[in-house]
Amino acid sequence: MGYADRFVMSLGASTLQDDAQHHAAEPLAAAALADLTGAGFGALLTRVKYADGSISKTFESGTQNLAQLLRIWTERVTQKGRERKWVKEGTEWDVRAALTLYRRVAERSLAYWLDGKCGTCHGTGTANRMLCSPCKGSGRGEIGGGGFEREKALDMVSELEGLLQSHNARSAVLLR
Repeated sequence: MGYADRFVMSLGASTLQDDAQHHAAEPLAAAALADLTGAGFGALLTRVKYADGSISKTFESGTQNLAQLLRIWTERVTQKGRERKWVKEGTEWDVRAALTLYRRVAERSLAYWLDGKCGTCHGTGTANRMLCSPCKGSGRGEIGGGGFEREKALDMVSELEGLLQSHNARSAVLLR
């Protein structure tokens, strides 16, 4: 069982006792400690990606976590965009356009990272017993937007996946 599975199980545990028989709190503690040495929101990434909505099937569960993650991710994308000089920010109009670009890239990359399945075949790769033509059988959907925006969103999707994988690896090491 991987770290993400143990994390999800700990979120659904009926008791968070930490004694000889119960170890449900250990993955949560490992996630918190891993956040101290990493980007600072890896546990939130893990929770939104794997756990929100799956623990309790209540209507709109996990929306606060998603909203918080979107705020953090938009700030992070804005910072990355400025560091990497995606666009020139000379005039006030340029700054507003750049902030709009950063926000759109953050929203699209997070949405694709959370669920990048093809809308036609729903991730199966086949539609009407034939190879799905929009995704060509891969099961992955397209990121909307222009070429430049799509390129930056895909870059940020790989950044999100890297943050999640490094956080989960640090947390798994702490559980040993």
